[in-house]
Amino acid sequence: MDFKSSDTITGPRTEDHLPHTAQAAAKIVIVGGFGVGKTTMVGSVSEIRPLTTEETMTQAGIGVDDNFGSKSKTATTVAMDFGRISITDELVLYLFGTPGQERFWFLWNGLFEGALGAVVLVDTRRLEVSFDVMGRLEERGVPFVVAVNDFPDAPRYAVEELRQALDLSEEIPIIRCDVRRRASSRDVLMTLMTFLHSLAMSGATAPGAASA
Repeated sequence: MDFKSSDTITGPRTEDHLPHTAQAAAKIVIVGGFGVGKTTMVGSVSEIRPLTTEETMTQAGIGVDDNFGSKSKTATTVAMDFGRISITDELVLYLFGTPGQERFWFLWNGLFEGALGAVVLVDTRRLEVSFDVMGRLEERGVPFVVAVNDFPDAPRYAVEELRQALDLSEEIPIIRCDVRRRASSRDVLMTLMTFLHSLAMSGATAPGAASA
């Protein structure tokens, strides 16, 4: 391809460059049903300009996609969201948000590959959509924490009620969050990293559901 002298080639912004102190990186996936806040979480916490693959929702999805509780949502992730956050000067997390629409779940296997851990975002108005999500993580042996995104009109339950409803073992952390807030999303990731560290120190494998 021939370039003209007037052509400009741009690369990553200076603020997007990987810190020179970084010595280790980990892949984290953000999973959950449609409209639970995965794209918002990646965007709020990422220290770089997030990569999103959102497309406008059309009438073709009527009767196929379940958008209960998200009637005002006009776009949906069709591949993945991507962001990055430095936990320390040496440790960087690469964040991959999965598509929520069930017809795009075939992409999940590739996104789960090599993941150190996961955040399962939950909407208490639609707890039932979380079971398939957690089941897929358990099948892949990916440890996870559950983050309850507190929507204004969503019912609030005690942690133990949620644990029972989701059939989770006592070892799996459950944390409330507001993914619109950077500090709240960061706290979720720190909870996951603390959980992963405890698993590593104990030599335990990823705990599954209580009935497993």
